Amino acid sequence: MTKDSNTIQQHVVKTAHLDEKDRKILTLLSQDASLSYVELGKEVHLSPPSVHERVKKMKSEGVINGIVARLDSDKIGRPLLAFIHVDTTSWAVTRSILSLKALPEIEEIHTVAGDSAMLLKVRTQNTRSLESLLEVIHSIEGFKGTRSYIVLTPHLERGPSPELGHL
Repeated sequence: MTKDSNTIQQHVVKTAHLDEKDRKILTLLSQDASLSYVELGKEVHLSPPSVHERVKKMKSEGVINGIVARLDSDKIGRPLLAFIHVDTTSWAVTRSILSLKALPEIEEIHTVAGDSAMLLKVRTQNTRSLESLLEVIHSIEGFKGTRSYIVLTPHLERGPSPELGHL
């Protein structure tokens, strides 16, 4: 095997085998992670122990990689949602920006194809705190520029749907 094909193989993610009941369990948990195995079992017509085994298997396979609470950003003092496109001078600089994940204002960091090197999803207290965050980004050596987009009204925010697409 060549070095290039070995590198490519390292980036291939094996898709888990999920049946209709697994997908229904995932849908229900994505809507309300506090549902008990009894409640889930009633919805998918399985016993609570069967649901528990399925959830345990999906956790061990990495299909479920965490159970989290969705927080109200207004009530926790971070009502300003923005997306920041970050331009850098090299791939090494782009990788160094990953250190920003330690900042609580940064919710997501993505490397992207297109006009920008990275896309950040951030929530801050106000425009002043957004400006302070931008100052931190601008201080990174090799940084080239940003474009910021402030969200006026978020109409839909959710994670990936476990349901198969119906185009």
